[in-house]
Amino acid sequence: MNVEHLVNMANDIGDYFAAEPDQAQAVEGVTSHIRRFWDPRMRKQIIAYYQTGGEALKPLVKHAIARLAASA
Repeated sequence: MNVEHLVNMANDIGDYFAAEPDQAQAVEGVTSHIRRFWDPRMRKQIIAYYQTGGEALKPLVKHAIARLAASA
């Protein structure tokens, strides 16, 4: 899958959870969503993108992907 599309999808998920007043819960929401609904290949691609800098990822999403990377 195109990594730009994955970044857009991840940022859209982050936008949804950004309304959560508790930052830790927002990060967990993004992490949980990606873990449950994304194919393992998609998760692997977004983690690899994050590990190369992940410039286009929004801060909330970067935190979530960092958690995914740590548990991968």
